[in-house]
Amino acid sequence: MATVNHYFQSGVPMGRATEQNLYKDLIIECLRIYGFEIIYIPRKAVNEDRILGEDPLSRFEHAYPIEMYMENVQGMDGEGELLSKFGVETRESATFVVSRRRWLETVGRTGNTILDIRPAEGDVLFFPLTKSYFEIRKVEGDQPFYQVGKLYVFRLQCELMQMSSEEFNTGEELIDDTYNNLSEDITQLS
Repeated sequence: MATVNHYFQSGVPMGRATEQNLYKDLIIECLRIYGFEIIYIPRKAVNEDRILGEDPLSRFEHAYPIEMYMENVQGMDGEGELLSKFGVETRESATFVVSRRRWLETVGRTGNTILDIRPAEGDVLFFPLTKSYFEIRKVEGDQPFYQVGKLYVFRLQCELMQMSSEEFNTGEELIDDTYNNLSEDITQLS
C-alpha cells in the first residue's frame, strides 16, 4: 500500500497533530512575511430585515488589525471603471487570505461579529496602504482543500466598498476620518 509522504505525514494519510500545528505556524509566518496589516471591521446589524436577510443601515464599531495576504498582488482585479446609466462605476475586487487560527484568536473570540466561527459577508476590510475599504462578498473556507488533514485559511473575495449611510465609529481616527471624508451620506450635507 502506498502512502502519501513517509517523512512529513509519518505514514498517516491525514497527518498528525504536531505536523498540523507546524503547518499552521508556517502559514501564519508566511502571512506575516508576505502579507499586509489589514484592519478587520465587523458589521453590526442595526435594523435587519428578517425576510430578505439584509440590513440597509449597518454600523461598524470595532476594528482589529490582522495580517492578511493579498492574493492578486499585481493590483486590483474586477471590471475596473464602467460607464452605466447612473454615471461611472468603479468595480474593483481583491482576494485576501487570512489564517483561520489568527482570525479566531484576533476577531472571532471577541463576540463582536455576526458569525463567531468565520468572517461574515458584509464585514469590511480597511487597507491602510491605499486607504481603501473592501466589503467581503464571499468567504471560501475549503481552499486549499484539507492539506495535512485540516483547513488552515479563509479566502475572502472582496469588492471595493460602495459608500452609503453606514456609521463608522471604531475609535480609530484613520478609519473613521477617511470614511467620513469619502462617504456620500446625504444626511451629512444638511
